[in-house]
Amino acid sequence: MNSLRNTLSPPAGSDTRSIEALRAAAARDPKSSIKETARQFEALFMQEVMKSMRASTLSSGLLDNSATQLGTEMLDTQFAGKMTGLPGGLSEAIARQLQRQMGISDSKSAAEAAKPLQPLPALARKNVAPHVQSFIQRHDEAARAAQAQTGIPASFMIAQAAHESGWGRREITAKDGTPSFNIFGIKATPNWTGKVAEVTTTEYVDGKPQKVVAKFRAYGSYEEAFKDYARLIGSNERYRDVVAKAQAGAGAETFAQGLQKAGYATDPEYASKLARVINTTVRVQRALA
Repeated sequence: MNSLRNTLSPPAGSDTRSIEALRAAAARDPKSSIKETARQFEALFMQEVMKSMRASTLSSGLLDNSATQLGTEMLDTQFAGKMTGLPGGLSEAIARQLQRQMGISDSKSAAEAAKPLQPLPALARKNVAPHVQSFIQRHDEAARAAQAQTGIPASFMIAQAAHESGWGRREITAKDGTPSFNIFGIKATPNWTGKVAEVTTTEYVDGKPQKVVAKFRAYGSYEEAFKDYARLIGSNERYRDVVAKAQAGAGAETFAQGLQKAGYATDPEYASKLARVINTTVRVQRALA
């Protein structure tokens, strides 16, 4: 319990009353207070990230005043709140770190608990955005299973899912808000018998973007999405050359160009955009290794 109490020293700019409330909760029930403690610290971390991003952006100064500054700070706080507490995110890593320090076991499997945790300051020094880290870690296992099935590097598939979904922030949802888990942007062709999500999307016709309504496949989980992607890419004749080159060790640019040539997307810049995301994903995976 002393370990958790010592951890709860008020960071600069934090709400002292919130910290004191957490201290009191830790004294009564340290295990149940760990999750909220982790969430609070992730929120503080995200606010600092937003401040750093604002500080690195040049402003004209023409319309800047105390009111616009206050509005910007409130908006950043809202953004930080929305990015806090996501599954597989930074707060879960903090919670596991605190549990390990306090000698408290959780309900996760021994294999999951034994996974090495990178010290949080190291993640910050390597400039890995939390939502990027979370996305890569969340889909790593499913991507490796798809790699075993197709021979395509898991990093390539995670990157493609990241590009299609905006690192999970532009995921396809049904009209009622139900998630489709379709992070690869796979359309529901006539032979698709599963659920669908009908949304407005951008297609390129003769190189020009146009808004159209299209039906996309809907899954029950992200794992199902990776499995379906593996089936699609591995069994469709038009992707045979792409898969063969990936299995032979082709690089990001070759893989991305092959997908565009095979007609995976209509965006004329798809290959260059995807290649950049693949290189980013590989770099982050190496940083987190």
